[in-house]
Amino acid sequence: MMAKKVMVLGGGLVGTPMALDLNRNKEWKVVLVDRSPEQLTRAIKAGIECIACDLMEEGAIEKLVQNIDFIINALPGEIGYRSLKRVIQAGKSGVDIAFYPEDFEALNQLAKDNGVTWVVDMGVAPGMSHLLSAYGATLLDEAQDIKIYVGGLPKDKSTYWQYKAPFSPSDVIEEYTRPARFVRNGKEVIMPALTDVEILEFPVVGELEAFNSDGLRSLIKSLDVPNMIEKTLRFPGYIEKINVLKESGLLSEELVKIKGQEIKAIDFTSSVLFEQWKLEEDEEEFTVMQIIISGLVGGKQKEIVYDLYDAYDAETNIHSMARTTGYTATVVLGLLKEGLFNHPGVHPPETLANYPNLVAEILGGLKERGVIYKKSESFLK
Repeated sequence: MMAKKVMVLGGGLVGTPMALDLNRNKEWKVVLVDRSPEQLTRAIKAGIECIACDLMEEGAIEKLVQNIDFIINALPGEIGYRSLKRVIQAGKSGVDIAFYPEDFEALNQLAKDNGVTWVVDMGVAPGMSHLLSAYGATLLDEAQDIKIYVGGLPKDKSTYWQYKAPFSPSDVIEEYTRPARFVRNGKEVIMPALTDVEILEFPVVGELEAFNSDGLRSLIKSLDVPNMIEKTLRFPGYIEKINVLKESGLLSEELVKIKGQEIKAIDFTSSVLFEQWKLEEDEEEFTVMQIIISGLVGGKQKEIVYDLYDAYDAETNIHSMARTTGYTATVVLGLLKEGLFNHPGVHPPETLANYPNLVAEILGGLKERGVIYKKSESFLK
């Protein structure tokens, strides 16, 4: 069988491990693209074809993808949506993990018209959080409540923030400024981010604080479950620090004048936090997620729980966030390559929950890579 060509757009802390993972399979011919030559160094050493290019230049993406079979979009959220649209217009299928504020449903008809299939938001959260929530709901006669708790954190808690980001600070800060949408008693509710704080205990990790964030995204429309919420996890005390920034106006979109130059307050804050939040290449971190789906089976109350704890792999020097996010995308791309999911359009992860065999394939593919979701279920008294 002739190898399929796949292009990974974005060579950051998640994009490069995805390229490395795909490159281990001889059925793929991998090309990694990033505007920064430095970001491509590790992939070049692994023998992967790399291209340093500014993808936002007119016609750049269209030219690059001409002879490519599949695409993974791992670009920053600020350019992710525009890039996805251009790739769809170029007639290419793939998997998208770029976390952008725009509604991907606006591209659904475009994908259908071009005969291409895209699975979007297909990382860990959103991604597996959506897939397993929806799949768990299918195992109940009546799903009544879904709770998602998720966070990526450094093992070293000695720094002031006790937090490091594999993504740009601006993408992270957006989680703290964008209102959180969730579902209560069958109705969509909007609350400020960082609210409804809970202190929860997790195996291996211990106590973490959970707060409202806007992570449900497509689940709000796609699942008919009366109560759904997603909360972000951080070490206790973190929210108080972010609220100081918020109350001080440092997360505002307002323009402030600094030495005659006008700049958004939030852009200034992001630039300051960039070094403080920067996740170093060999810095140990972990991902923790718990998904709780509850409802009725045979008239009895049942709870299904999926637990994930994954840590930085010192042997491969790959971060947990790259493993849990990136490997999810590469496994799903394999399904598209094999023709196991071939439905033109733009699909959220929960669409795959309608195919139990595909859910099993995804969980199995992740397990092979050491990313393990533990399932437990019990009837409640």
